[in-house]
Amino acid sequence: MRPSPPTDEAGARPGESRDGYARRVGLFSGVMLVIGGIIGSGIFLNPAIVAQRVHTPGLTLGVWLLGGGVALIGAFVYGELGQRIPKAGGSYVYLRDAFGPLPAFLNAWGMMLMIATGAIAAVAVTFANYTLALTGLGPDYRFPLAVGAIVLLSGVNYFGVRPGALTQNVFTVLKLVALAVLVGAGLLMTVPVPAVVEAVSAPEAPDSIVLAMGAALVPVLFSYGGWQQTNFVAEEMVNPERNLPRALLLGVIGVVAVYLLANLTYLRTLGAAGLAASSAPAADALGQLLGPGGRTFITAGVALSTFGFLNLVILVSPRVYQAMASDGLFFPQLARLHPRYRTPTTAILFQAVWAILLTGTGTYGELLDYVVFADWLVFGATAATLFVYRARERQGLVPRVAYRVPGYPVTPLLFIAAALYVVLGSAASNPLNALKGTLLLGAGVPVFLYWRRRKGERAETPAVSVKAVGEP
Repeated sequence: MRPSPPTDEAGARPGESRDGYARRVGLFSGVMLVIGGIIGSGIFLNPAIVAQRVHTPGLTLGVWLLGGGVALIGAFVYGELGQRIPKAGGSYVYLRDAFGPLPAFLNAWGMMLMIATGAIAAVAVTFANYTLALTGLGPDYRFPLAVGAIVLLSGVNYFGVRPGALTQNVFTVLKLVALAVLVGAGLLMTVPVPAVVEAVSAPEAPDSIVLAMGAALVPVLFSYGGWQQTNFVAEEMVNPERNLPRALLLGVIGVVAVYLLANLTYLRTLGAAGLAASSAPAADALGQLLGPGGRTFITAGVALSTFGFLNLVILVSPRVYQAMASDGLFFPQLARLHPRYRTPTTAILFQAVWAILLTGTGTYGELLDYVVFADWLVFGATAATLFVYRARERQGLVPRVAYRVPGYPVTPLLFIAAALYVVLGSAASNPLNALKGTLLLGAGVPVFLYWRRRKGERAETPAVSVKAVGEP
């Protein structure tokens, strides 16, 4: 094993800044971040919703393939943006530089108030529920397990991006192993006769294939979301201009392959009708193949998957709050990096406390329902920043980058259209929740005006530099 380069007392390697982020995330860790950020519990549950809406095996696989294509375009877009501005904060930085500080602030505000912290609370509770199912513990242990997971992983990420990335690597590999066992058993083992008969029968296609596939695309795209979170730690990647686009593409392609194989397993084992009727497709499929031991195994796999996803959100999200605070738009303490660990430790602690409060009050579910459309709203807006950067490039205001989105401008426009479809579909399915979510996001406007007034012109021309704890 090659020894690590020496570091000084501030944790900096030769040639590194002593007051900025430490570049500790390599290509493999970057790929694991992408895969871990996408694969949560969705692939274990959402295929049933898709089968309910499109009915047939061919259309079911077609929707997952179509969603994978959208995700791949998103990876291309974020790859070019990450090469252009390899800074911590990802979409916050792109929105700020292209459209101004207010849209960027509202993005970070939504993440901090409910999107990231609400997801942390919800995923921690999901992890606790699966752990209870595995161990047989009573429901009284749910809250302590959820809080313990948040505290443990916040502590791991407090002490540096390397332990956080290593934890992510381990749990991403474990979730891939669980999915590999599921796929291997489903595609290689003999399927019980009732499932085979149902699987080869011909369920009727929906009356309107286009409308049915459009409806099924919403849960598929939510299952594919998450690749963008790797851009939040771009400043901590080794050679990000090269490795970030590669990590995004390799990670998304890997997830598309895994998702298609998992759905083939469900269809072969349960059939289209059985998949549509299942409340836990992965457990039902592996249980049918391997018996009770299979159900226990996949339950453990889901627990590991949710734990890894929880680590990913805890790792990357504080970088957005830190970027917002370093622009003078939030408490300055959140902008500071630890002098030794080179992590936004105050932001990590702030996030942990707020997520635990949401867990205790039980409000995280409602908050997430309110803002379920916000992720894809940000995806679409972020993709639109690419047109701003390309225009500046043509004007000679920014340098040309080597990595280019293929099929520009058609592919980014298709991605924006898909994002708008998800946003409008979510709002149409529950207009009241969408209104509440919009009001909660809008509540950030007076907060933004307060901090901009306090910092004056500094927020109009934001800096991207960061300070270490204790630095004047």
